[in-house]
Amino acid sequence: MPLPDLETRSPKLEIDLKSLAAEVVGRAMRSGVSAAECVVREGDEFSTVVRLGQTETLKESGSRSIGVRVFFGQRAASTYSSDFSAAGIDRMLKSALELAKITSEDPFAGIPEASKLGSLSGPLDLYHEDVYSLPGAERIDYARRAEKAALDSDPRLKNSEGGSFDAATGRKVLANSHGFIGEYRRSYCSVAAVPIAQDEHGNMQRDYWYSVSRSLAKLDSAEAVGKEAARRTLRRLGARKVKTAHVPVVLDPMVARSILEHIFEGVNGDSVYRGASFLAGKLGEAIAGSNVTVIDDGTIAGGFGTAPFDGEGIPTRRTVVIENGVLKSYLLNTYTAKKLNLETTANASRGLAGTPGISPGNYFLQPGKKTPQHMIGEIKDGLYVTEFLGHGANLVTGDYSRGASGMWIVNGELAYPVEEITVAGNLKDMFKNISEIASDLEFRGSVASPTIRIDGLTVGGE
Repeated sequence: MPLPDLETRSPKLEIDLKSLAAEVVGRAMRSGVSAAECVVREGDEFSTVVRLGQTETLKESGSRSIGVRVFFGQRAASTYSSDFSAAGIDRMLKSALELAKITSEDPFAGIPEASKLGSLSGPLDLYHEDVYSLPGAERIDYARRAEKAALDSDPRLKNSEGGSFDAATGRKVLANSHGFIGEYRRSYCSVAAVPIAQDEHGNMQRDYWYSVSRSLAKLDSAEAVGKEAARRTLRRLGARKVKTAHVPVVLDPMVARSILEHIFEGVNGDSVYRGASFLAGKLGEAIAGSNVTVIDDGTIAGGFGTAPFDGEGIPTRRTVVIENGVLKSYLLNTYTAKKLNLETTANASRGLAGTPGISPGNYFLQPGKKTPQHMIGEIKDGLYVTEFLGHGANLVTGDYSRGASGMWIVNGELAYPVEEITVAGNLKDMFKNISEIASDLEFRGSVASPTIRIDGLTVGGE
């Protein structure tokens, strides 16, 4: 069956992407491959930045692309294209077939077994058309209102890196030679403000705040985002250095996420089988405090990491990674599961070409019961971190050292801002020394953490 040529089709006629993906897989199989899979993506996005009331950037775009991966036994290759004409599809498929014949064999290569494939049923609340319900001028005004609300909050807010508004929708189709074919849509929108404050001595500080949602109806107002961005920026004025000390360190949720990301890197099956993780060989062992439970759940309705199936067509699921401090599971795709003689956790991710990677679903630290205020109130002398700078974590040894800024805690209160400090320790100890976990878990992405307290760290200053 000839494939559709976009250039000769009516602009009102939509391409049936599921049929197209299935046809590409079918053609690959008729060419003699032992297995094949096809991914089709399409989407559109709008983005604007308003700085000092004037539109600085404005982008509106759409894209559509297709990729195929083929196997000759244990030899595999993939190619992709944005050309949906019959000739473009032919070239893409021909290239993949030719490359697969000359690549090296890999005994672990292949697509998942047919019995493992499938898709979650029921509403997952991933797509809302209202993200594009605002006319273009009102989207720009949303960004302008966020910036204005920040700058109007205080006369010390004299400049700005801008207010922004973004919206996007996307669709993904996956088909393979076991007869699996699945699709889903996603949407999101966001608003942000990044004001700059200046004190009487000319010293400047910046901070930001944002809101993100799958639906415009659930997005925070531009004014609320701007005011919070202003509050966070103003509290950094007058930042000072501190003496080197060993004190409790409290991580704001926005930076506590980075600790979870380090755990993710440590349990990533790719790092584990290569021996590039300090958590390799630690399944069943206590690697964190007994109050630490980390969960990866790709099934949460409306979640930023939710999908009905992973990048290989396996239904997403809930995986307990760490339970009461004990490492219960790595996060795996089919390839790394085979390498480690384990079962996939449905965490495969993939683009249009190449082999699948591993990504989290909705990955979070289970919250505790204390409020952040209660947690801070129990500390006589310590550091509240609001920003980490640079990258200073060695996933092989666990050594950790990062630049930081934040607020110094004195007698249970956030007393004054601090900067030009470092926070140092070892991840192996840091996970075990998470002594308190607050109740303020909130997802602003696929990785989320409440406020946490870590003991035993060195805060390096003067």
